[in-house]
Amino acid sequence: MRNRQRGFTLIEVLIVVAITMVLMSMAIPNIRRSRMVANEAAALESLITLNNECFVYWTEHDGYPPVLTDLWPDATIAKSIDANAPSLATATKAGYVFAYRPGSMDSYRKILTYSITATPVSPGATGTRSFFTDQSGPLRASETGEATADSPSVN
Repeated sequence: MRNRQRGFTLIEVLIVVAITMVLMSMAIPNIRRSRMVANEAAALESLITLNNECFVYWTEHDGYPPVLTDLWPDATIAKSIDANAPSLATATKAGYVFAYRPGSMDSYRKILTYSITATPVSPGATGTRSFFTDQSGPLRASETGEATADSPSVN
């Protein structure tokens, strides 16, 4: 009788590798899409947080902050308010760049308006939409360029 060696043949291993590659090629685009959706959700949540913090600042200082970092002057205070505050103070988070722009002032140099935009660091890779909000509160989005006050509202 002939002894037969145990194990897989080269053909069997190549078939398993080919099937694995096909499955991975179908899964990777879905993973990237999921990551972009998660980044966009984090950007929207951050804009809501920033709006809330601006309103708190308004009640304490009778005006909006001149710069974004005024919302959290101390990192230890920032961590007690919101775990994401330090990354928001540096204006980047989850693949988005946040830009705070103070608006008009009254005669006492109090800032009466502001706008905040969130744009993807790498459009198409970290997010597909840019977002906008201001003191009026609604969140707006644009799929082409930077979102503005004229962009459609986020539903």
